[in-house]
Amino acid sequence: MIMVLEGRIGRQNHNMAPVAKKQQGVVLFISLVMLLILTLLGLSSVQSTSLQLMMSRNARDAEMAFQAAEVAILEAEAYIETLNNTVPFETPNMAGRYDSVNAPDTTIDDLVGFNWTTSGSNSRGFVTLPPVIAGVAEPPKYIIEYWRAVVSDEDRLNLDNIGQDTGAGRTQVFRISALGTGGTSTARVIIRTTYGKRF
Repeated sequence: MIMVLEGRIGRQNHNMAPVAKKQQGVVLFISLVMLLILTLLGLSSVQSTSLQLMMSRNARDAEMAFQAAEVAILEAEAYIETLNNTVPFETPNMAGRYDSVNAPDTTIDDLVGFNWTTSGSNSRGFVTLPPVIAGVAEPPKYIIEYWRAVVSDEDRLNLDNIGQDTGAGRTQVFRISALGTGGTSTARVIIRTTYGKRF
């Protein structure tokens, strides 16, 4: 009986060897699949990070362009505050000054089609500010249009301007259009506003 048991034990050991070899192949296959999954996850996270970086860069460029256009608007408003009349808008060759009251053909309605690149191709061009914001591709630019005179309601029937010290009850309205550029020349913002002053 002892010898039979030894034979059975020997057979069992002999049968277990091939099973162990099959398990090693399965482990290799599973590890390769796991490595493939980890590689795909890594590539996906790199693509997501790159996309987020591009979005944040575009948002920064748009904000810089908006700030540059705002600076141009403030400069144009400061210029209007120095005026005592509308003569600069009636004088030819005044860069960036347009008169849409006396010369309606100079009205600029299509700012997208306006040539902001070269002043010579426009009838009166535009005003280019010195570089005021670090990192912008181009300095901000603006144009001013003398838009119209507005008479306030309380002075509409005051034909002889009685009691008026300045301006004869009229507010001169100007339309300002400004172009700002961000960190790249493709990031552009155009702002249009109106500004009134009584002379």
